[in-house]
Amino acid sequence: MVPAVRSAYNMHFSPEAYQQYIHALASVYPDALQFRVAETPIFVDKAFTKKMLDACESIVDVITGFNFKMLTTRAIPYDVRVPNENEHSHFIAFDFGVCENSKGELEPQLIEMQGFPTLFAFQVYQDEMARKYLQIPENYSSYLNGFNKETYLQLLKDIIVKDYNPENVILLEILPHEQKTRIDFYSTHHYLHIPVVDLMDLIKEGNKLYYLKNNKKIEVKRIYNRIIFDDLQQQSSEMQQKGKILFEDVDVEWVPHPSWFYRISKFTLPFIHHPYVPETKFLSDVKQVPTDLNNYVLKPLFSFAGQGVVIDVTKEDIDNVKDPHNWVLQRKVKYADVIQTPDVPSKAEIRIFYFWKEGAPRPVATNNLARLSKGKMIGVRYNKDKEWVGGTLAYFEQ
Repeated sequence: MVPAVRSAYNMHFSPEAYQQYIHALASVYPDALQFRVAETPIFVDKAFTKKMLDACESIVDVITGFNFKMLTTRAIPYDVRVPNENEHSHFIAFDFGVCENSKGELEPQLIEMQGFPTLFAFQVYQDEMARKYLQIPENYSSYLNGFNKETYLQLLKDIIVKDYNPENVILLEILPHEQKTRIDFYSTHHYLHIPVVDLMDLIKEGNKLYYLKNNKKIEVKRIYNRIIFDDLQQQSSEMQQKGKILFEDVDVEWVPHPSWFYRISKFTLPFIHHPYVPETKFLSDVKQVPTDLNNYVLKPLFSFAGQGVVIDVTKEDIDNVKDPHNWVLQRKVKYADVIQTPDVPSKAEIRIFYFWKEGAPRPVATNNLARLSKGKMIGVRYNKDKEWVGGTLAYFEQ
């Protein structure tokens, strides 16, 4: 995206250095790096960065509006309503595709957003290793708003751990040591010293939750929640039964509360009007099906990891939807073949992290992750046996 920097990076790229980079990322936690890491970061100039952040701030204006909770009441399915919701999400992630507009110019387009954590901790280590083994210009940073490793981690700790003893704060997930993103769980433990706890290991006594540490019960006072309830509903009956304790009125604080996964999501998109946010409507609000359906994407509200998305939409697909209020029809964007690689160019997506400390009037942009793809969609299943694809970082011009 910055031609001079891209040209210099590709010219000096070393497969040997890349292998050292991957080895370094994987060596701290053997067998934990379960996704492909791309050969290159994305280099982003100031103008494109500003466009993304302007779009984010416009969306934050909606999220901080007095009526946002009222607008998103229907977003939370009746069977996943958890007590003790707080006033805002502690985290928001905005996914932008690097797209090409009708004039052939590059511009960001919001693909999705989530009021839910992502790889917040692993990105810190990835940045350090990228700078050690790859050719990263000094005047580029993966952090935003002047954050660096120390200030970023301090804010992350302030939000997740707050003023509690770290052993009373848990990262909670379903089968955490089997998840593809488990390297981030271990990185979180490394930086914040909080334990990684499996849902099945929670103990409920009265309205208190505990886990065992060296055969001793430790009270859980704060949950850094990594459970996606859609995923929980696909698990064994035993695990779903265990999960029912999450819907009881237990004496814990949530970071973030599960409701925000639904409030800040695809459900929010129809309320956003911005040049860098594709037109999106609830399918139930579409009175006349567009004749140019090839320019639209059909998405279920309640899914994750791209499941259920219909890229090549037909009238039959729409007619077959039984619950149109739970689907959105979104105008399709054109990803740009923007990252030059040794064979064909890669498409790119950039996820901007926003952190929202309790008591702050608004969240703040802090860091990012990025993904490169040569397939029809961003994601592992569309990029098998390809190179210069996978997870990476964006580096922003300072």
